[in-house]
Amino acid sequence: MNATPATRHPYLSGPAPRVLAHRGLVTPDAAAQGVAENSFAAVAAAHAAGAVYVESDCHLTADGEVVLFHDDDLQRVADDPRRIADVRLHELEELMSERGGLVTLAQALEAFPDVRFNLDVKAAAAAEGVGRIVAPHAERVLVTSFSDERRRAALSAARAAGAVRSPATSPGSGTVARLLAARALRQSRRVAALLNGLDALQVPERQGPIRVVTAGLIRDAHAAGVEVHVWTVNAVEDMDRLLDLGVDALVTDHCDLALTRVNRRGTTAV
Repeated sequence: MNATPATRHPYLSGPAPRVLAHRGLVTPDAAAQGVAENSFAAVAAAHAAGAVYVESDCHLTADGEVVLFHDDDLQRVADDPRRIADVRLHELEELMSERGGLVTLAQALEAFPDVRFNLDVKAAAAAEGVGRIVAPHAERVLVTSFSDERRRAALSAARAAGAVRSPATSPGSGTVARLLAARALRQSRRVAALLNGLDALQVPERQGPIRVVTAGLIRDAHAAGVEVHVWTVNAVEDMDRLLDLGVDALVTDHCDLALTRVNRRGTTAV
């Protein structure tokens, strides 16, 4: 990889390959007790299992608090049809009290100072708050979003809030689509330009019939000093296969299993 230790973002310092705990860790036993993803308990379980990285999602409540929550509404997690944007923080705290506990972004960064957070900005209204909150912690945060506009807004807000350096970042789906098209057309300069300014390329292995993660993509990303992180990888045979291919990180619901696979093969200091 072309990035040197001096230029690599601190978020990506340390041994690789990396394991990102997708929405924390909810074991079968915890799920049976009602623990939900992205809850305080899920983040704590991932940390206890040895995960350095936790992937989570950000929404904004009706009273302006950035919370770790994936869905736009509460239907799947709490059988409540209301949207996160229409619910106040104290209401969410009450709903999540028996589901592992609600955690705000500010609480997560304070309670888990050794964890590096990979944050997906799910709502446009949350972008400014995410950037402002992570500004003092930018060295251990990666900001991403399916929307490049939301991602850039959060990064801009972090800089405006006094971040010494911008958080690490991974592109939205629009940039990824343009990158795949440029690779298909063998437009090497265009590929390099699209990868410029990125720290990681976080993508699924496939998008429908299209294979996204290939040896060629990994080679191009590494040439630009960009890591390749694949989501969401839950089967151990897929973990092993992708690690053999040369990916830099696995985003998984089973960080305990993934850490075991990674530790068995050893890590590389980067």
